[in-house]
Amino acid sequence: MTENVNEENNQEKKEEEKVEPEVTEEMKDAEDNKAMGILAYLIFFIPLLAAKESKFAMYHANQGLTLFLLFVAVNVVGTIIPLLGWLLIIPLGNLLVFVLAIIGIINAAKGEVKQLPMIGKIQLIKSMS
Repeated sequence: MTENVNEENNQEKKEEEKVEPEVTEEMKDAEDNKAMGILAYLIFFIPLLAAKESKFAMYHANQGLTLFLLFVAVNVVGTIIPLLGWLLIIPLGNLLVFVLAIIGIINAAKGEVKQLPMIGKIQLIKSMS
């Protein structure tokens, strides 16, 4: 009889441990600043002004700034090069920028800090640690 009670107590303790995941400061920051992370890919400077203290928002602001600079570079190069730029570089480059922005928005909405393919390692904004 006491063995059954002990087993039930052990099972209850294990269930309690599974139910309460440990919430870290990074997870709370990501949860609180998801909107800023998403906005960073649309208008990169908003998180720079509104969420300076958030590492999550600043990370996505950096990714958004890098993406914006890629957009500018694609359009400048595509405009300078006649015909080839107008017919290939600008459409394909802007499609790439659009796809990368969607990937970034999805990552920010999930609360993840994942690098964008190809441009994710570029760090233009120093994080405040």
